Amino acid sequence: MNELLQILDALGSLPSGGAVLATLVKVEGSSYRRPGARLLLTEGRRLGSISGGCLEDDVAGHAREVLAGGAPRTITYDTTAENDQLWGVGLGCHGVVHVLLERLPAAPPWAGVLRANLRRRVATELAVVWAESAADRRGTFLAGEVPGLPASGVFRQTVNPPVPLVVFGAGNDAQPLVRFAKDLGWHVTVVDPRPAMAAAARFPEADAVLVARPGALPDSLPLGPDAVAVIMTHHYAHDLPLLRSLLARPLAYLGLLGPRLRAGKILADLAAGGFPVTPDLRERLHAPVGLDLGADTPESVALSILAEMQSTLAGRDARPLRDRQAPIHG
Repeated sequence: MNELLQILDALGSLPSGGAVLATLVKVEGSSYRRPGARLLLTEGRRLGSISGGCLEDDVAGHAREVLAGGAPRTITYDTTAENDQLWGVGLGCHGVVHVLLERLPAAPPWAGVLRANLRRRVATELAVVWAESAADRRGTFLAGEVPGLPASGVFRQTVNPPVPLVVFGAGNDAQPLVRFAKDLGWHVTVVDPRPAMAAAARFPEADAVLVARPGALPDSLPLGPDAVAVIMTHHYAHDLPLLRSLLARPLAYLGLLGPRLRAGKILADLAAGGFPVTPDLRERLHAPVGLDLGADTPESVALSILAEMQSTLAGRDARPLRDRQAPIHG
């Protein structure tokens, strides 16, 4: 998502010569990137990627021809068996990837709609026409603009808004968590009752930094079913009302920093106060938060928390990939 946001920003100020957008539209077999990966090329600048860095030079060569006035074109890279070595790319991915190259005007209509929808946190349906049979219509469109074309010639993509992460607690250990989450392209909000800690200067990467009491959360907080949240206040008196409020919400992920015994005491106190702490609610709470990475610094703890969040959002169990029997990309 961060890559797409950067491309959208760049489309708002394209050079006079225009730009070429390369979109990975289809993968057969294995590939480093998945359909929907994009690379924006202008004279002297590249933004994004469609591979691990192996295809970009060759794509840039084709892009120069498209930028000079050529029609959109679809190029195919076959990295299966000996084909990979024959033409020198040497990817070793054992897959076939198809990439559409199209010249873009300064303000393509679909980009403006997508940018507005992302601000409103609304999903956008895109359609990328790439098949040779539709050569006169190849390019990126809003989904409703390409009716009647066969599914085999169109890559359809739902672009959802960035994952909303709410961090409760503005201590020093929250700072790397916010930085790393923004590197992922997530939308990050930091909440703390202490004005001196909940300061924008301490979290320059955050989308919002709010001062709020644990028992009075603002209605504006993005805490819907797509949201992930972590409580890391280090204050028992703050964690208790936060858990009371957050456990009842259908969040995609909820984590609590601190030892297992501390989490158990908070849950026991909630139950004693009349809050129905059901087995299902206990199972939804990730406490202690994070994966077992041996983390012992703020940065490594942040990594373990975000890794667990990512695996939960993806519906994966965070086992090593070498132990996974199914394809890496389902």
